[in-house]
Amino acid sequence: MLNLPEATELHKQLPKSQIYKKFQLTNAQQTAFDDDISRIDIVNEISTRTIPGMKEGENIKSFYVLNVSLKTKDYDSKNIERIAKLIPQNLIFVLQYEEAIQLAVHFESVYLHTPWISLVEKSITLLGLDIESVWNNLISEISGLSERKQNTEELKSSIELQTRLHELERKLIAAEKKARTEVQPRQKFELVQNVKKIKEEIDTIIKELENI
Repeated sequence: MLNLPEATELHKQLPKSQIYKKFQLTNAQQTAFDDDISRIDIVNEISTRTIPGMKEGENIKSFYVLNVSLKTKDYDSKNIERIAKLIPQNLIFVLQYEEAIQLAVHFESVYLHTPWISLVEKSITLLGLDIESVWNNLISEISGLSERKQNTEELKSSIELQTRLHELERKLIAAEKKARTEVQPRQKFELVQNVKKIKEEIDTIIKELENI
């Protein structure tokens, strides 16, 4: 899958019943999980065992690729996070609905994913001198960061800042709308000042991202 080396391939199905048992899901939660997900397979192991000559990283020694067959594109990301919490490994998810896929990861308590793309158009390139740099490069790609981060701490900082930036951008849209519709002069002034403050925070985060 995704043109990864043949030596990394695995064929191990993960029964959904393990997830139901592990998290003691209610009948409603099991139904919601089953409505989203058809099948879960561990399909690749990226490690020094499967890629001769590749070195271990300081913090990341290996990771796995999971293929999750979906019944709908409109899935609940909490179901993917449950899978991530069940397996105590570093995981990259290939979420597949018919011939479309997303790459996703649960990284530092943040759920990241790519846009939907055609399965035939996507391949994973293992870029890096060791497992950790390969992992970081994939996280950068999935998160949409324009610059690849070789250092894990830099990557964490970038993800945290990017998450905060997206929150502020959503907050700015709501604040601007509220300021436009307010008719009372005093309240309108306060709302405009709030908009200005949010914009300053956004500018600060953008500068921090550029400097990482």
